[in-house]
Amino acid sequence: MEEAAAVRRAALDAVGDVEPEPLRERIETQLGEGSMAPGALTILTVRALDAASADGHDGTLLEPVAERAAGVQLIYDGLRLTRQLADDEPWLSGNKDDGDLAVLAADVLVARGFYLLARTEAADAAVSTVRAFGRDQTVSRETGDPALARNLEANVLELAVVAGATLADSGVSPRLREFASDMANGSPFPDAESFFPETVTDTIGRLGTDATGGAGVTTSADQ
Repeated sequence: MEEAAAVRRAALDAVGDVEPEPLRERIETQLGEGSMAPGALTILTVRALDAASADGHDGTLLEPVAERAAGVQLIYDGLRLTRQLADDEPWLSGNKDDGDLAVLAADVLVARGFYLLARTEAADAAVSTVRAFGRDQTVSRETGDPALARNLEANVLELAVVAGATLADSGVSPRLREFASDMANGSPFPDAESFFPETVTDTIGRLGTDATGGAGVTTSADQ
């Protein structure tokens, strides 16, 4: 899937200057192991709603699209790593150094993702995604219900369509948000190549014409 490859390249470029080298390598490992579905959905959304905003005359992905896709992907991978550390704390098994490095990697991933989205219309949605994750993690620990922590996938797909639709100069309808959220269907994501239905761009294009709604992301902790 070309979108997944484009997201991985853009995400790796965004962290290419991270030092020291062991930290950068840990970040690259995290990106290499995960699905690129969130970033790919950002690209698919732009292409579905305004193809001219996605690709140049030579068919290459335009930089603003690549940056938004990378921003979404980096935030997801950072939060996914944070969740992983919360579920299986390496410090309890004597892997303190690995745990400390992973915490730094998660922080850098989220920070770089924020940086890429900070001056876009998706900035508020990015903040909401991270806050929702934090609330769900807290409630999950207090109640012992691990299901809440899995809302991350649904929320990050909402962020993906917000990032893509706003770049395409389109509103983000409640129906488009619901479609994105429903695609999550558990976690973690499979490979992007097998994740999306064949009709995904047609569906996004149809739902995106209902240009109502804001850019926020909801979470079960708000309900």
